[in-house]
Amino acid sequence: MNIGLWVVQVLLALHTAMGALWKFSNSEAKVPSLAAIPHGVWLGLSVLELVAAALLLLPAASARFGPLAPYAALFVVAEMLLYCAVHLRSGTGSSSELAYWLVVAAVAGALAFGRLVLSPHA
Repeated sequence: MNIGLWVVQVLLALHTAMGALWKFSNSEAKVPSLAAIPHGVWLGLSVLELVAAALLLLPAASARFGPLAPYAALFVVAEMLLYCAVHLRSGTGSSSELAYWLVVAAVAGALAFGRLVLSPHA
């Protein structure tokens, strides 16, 4: 169980870091349904994503950071659900982004549950 959670944790950290870097180089207008997000909030989310990615990886370096990893995963869940809400509110007919964000939220939620309940970091 622990090895599987580590694999998911590292992959989620890489995904989150790549998303943050993408946000730095692209505006929110690149995804039409997210255009309602102010640019400052968009950049702020990028910084928080980098912090979350670091918190997902830091338990590998020091066990004292272990309890923070599930909360970083919960941040990713909250962010993906925020994107879903903004997307639904925009009225855009496309559902491919919505499905993507829901899958990422489910994976991050499963990781948070796994790290909080099933196999917490020591």
